[in-house]
Amino acid sequence: MQITSVLRRAAQVAPQGVSTIYKDRSRTWPETLDRVQRLAGALQNLGMKPGDRVALLSLNSDRFIEYYFAVPWGGRAMMPMNIRWTPAECAYALNDAGAEILLVDDAFAKSAPAIRAEVKGLKTLIFCGDGPTPEGMVNYEEILAAADPVPDAGRSGDDLVGIFYTGGTTGFPKGVMLSHINFYVGGISNAQELEVRDGARYLHAAPMFHIADLLWFAAITFVAGTHIVIPMFTPDATLEAIETHRPSHVLLVPVMIQMVMASPKIATADTSSLEMIAYGASPITEAALRRAFELFPGVRFLQAFGQTELSPVATILTPEYHVVDGPNAGRLRSCGRTTRAAEIRVVDPDGNELPRGEVGEIVVKGPITMLGYWNKPDATAAAITDGWVHTGDAGYMDGEGFIFLMDRLKDMIVSGGENVYSAEVENAIGQHPAVATSAVIGIPSEQWGEQVHAIVILKPGAEASEQEIKDHSHTLIAGYKCPRSVEFRTDPFPLSGANKVLKTELRKPFWEGQSRHIS
Repeated sequence: MQITSVLRRAAQVAPQGVSTIYKDRSRTWPETLDRVQRLAGALQNLGMKPGDRVALLSLNSDRFIEYYFAVPWGGRAMMPMNIRWTPAECAYALNDAGAEILLVDDAFAKSAPAIRAEVKGLKTLIFCGDGPTPEGMVNYEEILAAADPVPDAGRSGDDLVGIFYTGGTTGFPKGVMLSHINFYVGGISNAQELEVRDGARYLHAAPMFHIADLLWFAAITFVAGTHIVIPMFTPDATLEAIETHRPSHVLLVPVMIQMVMASPKIATADTSSLEMIAYGASPITEAALRRAFELFPGVRFLQAFGQTELSPVATILTPEYHVVDGPNAGRLRSCGRTTRAAEIRVVDPDGNELPRGEVGEIVVKGPITMLGYWNKPDATAAAITDGWVHTGDAGYMDGEGFIFLMDRLKDMIVSGGENVYSAEVENAIGQHPAVATSAVIGIPSEQWGEQVHAIVILKPGAEASEQEIKDHSHTLIAGYKCPRSVEFRTDPFPLSGANKVLKTELRKPFWEGQSRHIS
């Protein structure tokens, strides 16, 4: 199983098929295959060696898709980077992975010198934007044009295909290692589960670096469909792309759906081409769902639940359960049933499977589970037991196999579809000179599902305002990780017998009266 074979098939079965549409550029599958082969050769000419990690910091584009296939084609591992990270966070991941090549576009060219100064092993910067090439970088199109196509390196199976950084419980991101099997099986499974027919047209409105959108790279290519790309999500740009390019499928996290529905353009936009809106990261509220049914008549809705470690989908809530009335209405609060590429159990702290209806930790096994965390054997051992990945989510399974999430066992917040590990935020807050200690928790948010809330204890005699804490955090970590609200306390935090802060107690007042303690 190799992800590059998917591209070869698409070029073979759809020689006239449109592979990518981006701004005024449109390419066929054979053209994309040729460019991928040449890009792999260009990267090798620049010193890319077997097993190297090649990073990309870019908004959405057709070149992102070429990068996705070209790096594995050349026998290396891709490393898409979070576009919302600070330069310091980017530098940490590049140093951790030992990446020597970084591609950047127009949006991040100005950040590249600051990143390069902190990453001594970074040897080559490739400019993959459309503007003038900055000094000290080589041009994407120029190196591609000068390179000869190279044969597929033939890596497959459990060979590493990419490293995808997610938040860490220790305060530092962890690189999730995914394999060719992960993406190949995930692509086939997702194409089937997400009802992607041959020739489907998918709109990349969500950020491409995110694993939720990356799953569509293989799924759409498996069916020789068309990747329609906009640089970044805005409600109006999304609606305009739907009208102009007529996609059949789109992925939007719930907050994006709400923003699209709030756009004045929704009243007149022609969205009749849409067959399905998929969403993930958090459930959609019943009120928002009712509104979506009105605004997108005839469109099917589908929820996918998972995490990067599962490449990324573990359960699917199919369209027939996206209803507010009738016998299926009660499933709307679930995250669906196990995909055909996974096996799920709900277990107690000792790993014993629990009876249906009892709450425990959700664990997942199958060909979609990660190889482990890059250079973190202890974290890998803690996350995987006998092939089962511990999700850190608490929930139960009903008698028909539907999974209902209830809480999180690991210290993580999901805000607007992004994972935020509280240890990262606490590390940033703790560097403020007035702060003695802090505890970061997730609290309910109508807009974001959950929002980051910091509870801060100041040093004796010290002073700091809520805005100072927020501004300080923004200098160290990405904006989506920073606290949206801050409260100050003088009493010590409640502690467990092991002297750990009992965040369950800190969270209780905010979630009181709700059926579950996560959104």
